Amino acid sequence: MSSLTIAEAPPLWRPLRFLLTAPLWGMIAGSWLMAHGEAAMISRWALPTIVLVHLFTLGVLANAMIGSLLQFLPVAAGSAPSIGRSAEWLHALFNAGLLLFVPAMMLAHPLVLAVASLLLSGSLLGFAAAAMIGLIRGSGPRVLRVGIGMAISSLAPTALMGAALVVILLGRLALPIDRVADLHAASGLLGWVLTLMMAVGAVTLPMFQGTRRIPGLAQWCWLAIALAGLLASVVCRWNGGPLAAAIAVSVPVLLFVGASLLLQIRVRHRRNPALTLFWMLGTVAIGGACVVLLSASLPAAPDRAVLIGTLLIGIGLPSMLNGMMLEIVGFLSWIDLRRRCARGIRIPGVDTLLPESDKRWALAAHGVSALALLAAALRPALASAAGALLLVAYGLTLWCLLRCLRRSAVFPRDNRPWR
Repeated sequence: MSSLTIAEAPPLWRPLRFLLTAPLWGMIAGSWLMAHGEAAMISRWALPTIVLVHLFTLGVLANAMIGSLLQFLPVAAGSAPSIGRSAEWLHALFNAGLLLFVPAMMLAHPLVLAVASLLLSGSLLGFAAAAMIGLIRGSGPRVLRVGIGMAISSLAPTALMGAALVVILLGRLALPIDRVADLHAASGLLGWVLTLMMAVGAVTLPMFQGTRRIPGLAQWCWLAIALAGLLASVVCRWNGGPLAAAIAVSVPVLLFVGASLLLQIRVRHRRNPALTLFWMLGTVAIGGACVVLLSASLPAAPDRAVLIGTLLIGIGLPSMLNGMMLEIVGFLSWIDLRRRCARGIRIPGVDTLLPESDKRWALAAHGVSALALLAAALRPALASAAGALLLVAYGLTLWCLLRCLRRSAVFPRDNRPWR
C-alpha cells in the first residue's frame, strides 16, 4: 500500500453509497429471476431477459465500478475526478433512472422509457466527463491513466447506442436492432468494463494478490490490441460479419484471461485467497463466454446468446467485481477509521475489519449461484431456483460489507482514550 496516496482518499460515503447499492441490485436481480423464471432465460430479446441484463450491467457492475473509481482515481491514479458533492446527485439520478427503466421496459411506456434513458445516459456521461477531467489533470502513471481514460471514453458510445436502442424499440428509428445491440454490448463490456478491469488490475493484482508486476509495455500492447479489436468488431458486425466480429472481440479478452490466470497461478506468496478465487472464477467464466461466442458465430450454429450472457454478465464480471468490492470497502473503512481515531490508538487492520472468514461465506454463496445460473442457462426450468441462490449470494455480500462498517463504527466508541 506504499504506492497509494491515502491522504487523497475521498470522504467515506462518496464511494460507499455506490458500493453498497451494487449488492442491493444483485438481490433485485435474483428476485427478478426467481419471479420470472424460465421466461428470463429463453431468449435475449424477451423483455424479462433485457431487464435482467440491465439489472446486472447497470445495477451491479456500473454502481460497483463508479464507486471503485471514486476511491481509486485519487488514491492510486493521482487523478481525483472533479465531482465533489455532486456524487450524491449522480448516485440518485443514475439509480432512479434504473428504477424507472424496469417498469418502463416491461410496459413499453414511451415517455417513462425516454425519461429513464435520459437519466441513465446523462448521469453516466456526467461521470465520464468529471473522471476524464481528473485524468487529464492527474499525475499518476501514464499507462494507468490512459487505460482508465480509454475505458471511460467507451461510456459515451455505450450510452448513446443504448438510447438508440430505446428509440428503435419505440419504432422511431429504422436500424438493425441486432447489430446495434451487439455493438452496444461490445462497447460496454469490452470497452468499458474489461478495459477498466485490466487497467485497475495492473495495480491491484500485485498489491492485493501478490502477483508479479505487469510490465508497462505489456499494458500498452494490450490496450492497443483491445482498441483495434473493438474498432474491428464495429466494422465487421455492422457489415454483417458475426464470426469476424467475434474473433476481433475475443482476442483481447482471451489475452486478458490468459495473462490474469497465469499471474495468479505463479504467485509465490499468495495474499487474500478469497479475492484470488473470486477473480479466478470470473476470468474462467469470461474465457468460457468467449469460447461459446466463437462457436456460436460459426455458420448454422445454434443461438447461444443466453449462455454467453450468463457466463459473462451473470457470473464472470460480477465475480471479479464482488471480490474487489469486499477488499475496497475494507480498505475504505480502515482509512476512515484512521481519520476518526485519536493519535496513539492502535487501530485494527483491514483483515480484522473484514476477515477472510466473512469473505469465504460470500465466495461460497457466489460459487453455488454461479453453478445454478449456468445450469439455468442450459435448462431454463431451473431459473427460479438460480434466482433464489443469487438473492442469497448478494445478500451475503451485503452482510459482509455491513459487518465491516459496523466494526469500523464501534471501534472508536469502545477504544476512547482516557482523560
